[in-house]
Amino acid sequence: MPPLFCKAAVLGYPVKHSKSPLIHNFWMKKYGLDGAYQAIETPPGTLGRTIENLRDQGYQGVNLTIPHKEDVMGLCTDIDPAAQALGAVNMLVFDEATQNIKGYNTDVVGFVDNIKIALPENKGFDFTKHNAVVLGAGGAARAVLYGLLQEKTPHITIVNRTFEKAQILTEQFSSLSKDTILTAAPWASLPGYLEQAGLLVNSTSLGMNGMDKMDGSSAVDLSSLPVGAVVNDLVYAPLMTDLLTRARTKGHPVITGIGMLLHQAAPAFERWFGVKPELTPNSAHEITGLL
Repeated sequence: MPPLFCKAAVLGYPVKHSKSPLIHNFWMKKYGLDGAYQAIETPPGTLGRTIENLRDQGYQGVNLTIPHKEDVMGLCTDIDPAAQALGAVNMLVFDEATQNIKGYNTDVVGFVDNIKIALPENKGFDFTKHNAVVLGAGGAARAVLYGLLQEKTPHITIVNRTFEKAQILTEQFSSLSKDTILTAAPWASLPGYLEQAGLLVNSTSLGMNGMDKMDGSSAVDLSSLPVGAVVNDLVYAPLMTDLLTRARTKGHPVITGIGMLLHQAAPAFERWFGVKPELTPNSAHEITGLL
């Protein structure tokens, strides 16, 4: 049974840009739950006190965004394997009975489930049959990489403008890759690796609103990407980035970033309130008007 009054929040600094309140409050209304989800500005140095206060006030849990995903790990009683592997927590569950705080990272399941459900016409996406190229080597790339490894992707190439960062990420995840070949590659070699790819994922901010196009996803030459290869951009503002627009024009199946946002939010909503949001290929369209 859902709690009598559902309370949760997202903590960050800054946090006003977060779309989480729109999503969770939409689901509360849809499923007839009494409660509210809010964004709480949480400057560095105040995280522990804020979490303690919210737990004492009966909150079921919180989401974490920049700059708190790493720092919050020291406040957790228990941390799930994905969060341990990524070194980042994006969701807490408060146990009222024990006062325990459990940390999770739902970005991984958000990435994987979004791809699996976004291509119903292809009857899902079989990660084991497609090599992947990941653009970027930051926090989002870590979640993507972990998800691809869990799904036994045969070959993953991490391409980053700063090659050393791609190398570091490859080394950090090498112990998890017994079923996968991991390769770090400089940006200039991207066309060659795209020739063998069945999935291209942009995990950088390239193509986001406010980014100069010449420094953005238009710098990604898709001419060598095989016909039928899937292109997934984690950026969701704009929903159709330059990368996705060009990929669709070339006939590639495309997956927008809004789906990952929804799929990473759903496990938190279910753990906090006991209601599992129904997510379909149309869910992104249902939510998009709110963003």
